Amino acid sequence: MDLDSLLASFDGEPGYLDWAAFGPLSPSVRSEVHADAELLGSGRRSSIELIGEHVREARELLAELLGGEVDQVALQPSTTYGLTQAIYGLAGGVMLSRAEFPSLTVTATRAADALGSIDLQWLEPSDGFVTPEVVRDALTDDTRAIAVSLVDFRTGYRADLTALREVIGDRLLIVDAMQGFGVVAADYAAADVVCGNGYKWLRAGRGTGFSWFSDRALERIAPVLSGWAGIDGDLAMDAVPAPAASAQAFSVSHPDHLAVARLATALRDVRDVGIDRIDEALSERARDVIFFADRYEVDVLTPREPERRAGIVTLAPSPQDAGPLAASLANHGITVTVRSGLVRVAPHVGTGANTLRLFGDALAAFSSARVW
Repeated sequence: MDLDSLLASFDGEPGYLDWAAFGPLSPSVRSEVHADAELLGSGRRSSIELIGEHVREARELLAELLGGEVDQVALQPSTTYGLTQAIYGLAGGVMLSRAEFPSLTVTATRAADALGSIDLQWLEPSDGFVTPEVVRDALTDDTRAIAVSLVDFRTGYRADLTALREVIGDRLLIVDAMQGFGVVAADYAAADVVCGNGYKWLRAGRGTGFSWFSDRALERIAPVLSGWAGIDGDLAMDAVPAPAASAQAFSVSHPDHLAVARLATALRDVRDVGIDRIDEALSERARDVIFFADRYEVDVLTPREPERRAGIVTLAPSPQDAGPLAASLANHGITVTVRSGLVRVAPHVGTGANTLRLFGDALAAFSSARVW
């Protein structure tokens, strides 16, 4: 697949600007899952084993895109499962922002309450941006790990993983890559744990999560939630073997092979097109959204520099304008996320001119009815 083919594969109706919430399945994913479902319905062992091969394929593709090794990758039901595996295995000071998505804040709090060995160090940046400067000023001798989103779900801010690594030294860097993996060219080598899912930007549906652990993370994070699938070799009977020495230790059970097939298909499309080209194309779509917001004088919370944002553009209308703006978008057939007075607009690389035109029309109608 090339970039033109990828762009042409976005075959949904115009108006969808909510990719940060859910990614409608791509044609290649839909085709794969239908074919694999038929094979699994055959009852033939060869067919079942063929579908099972997607596990190896998905792990290899993830390792390639993350710049790691296959034995550092574990498949998970969701991003939160991977983050839970990582955070429950920590001890000492764990730093994160209170403004992070609950997959981090709730998981960290539950782990601290349950284990008693984690000391949560909360960041409260005024603009919600977890910058290297904010982290550097808050670090203590007790800090053992920093958890951060690659792209903030609320503001669209893209974290600088390279700069964060320089600031934190050899402490662990845990990254929730949900809002950026597959569309952002990030320095994943700077991280120690990367967790994500394919049901948004990858267009692969739910159940397509993964986690990647660096060698340093494998040494320092205990596989507290390791299940029977987290061992090396065949299933042992009448014995309890030690956890695997690889990332496989951070597994509870075997994955859903149909979900893995969807993930592998989506990853293959990304690999074939190239993450740099996807990143560049998505940056252009985000710039289009910002253009219309500026044209109709709607404040933008998301950073304007391309290197500091990804696919999320958050509009911050005044309190009296939030309702009318949301209503105008809905009336023009635009799907976005409205939360706490903010309007999160999330285009994808295949967001077409018709959708952007509808978005502009919605903002124009809102502006014309605005009371200054």
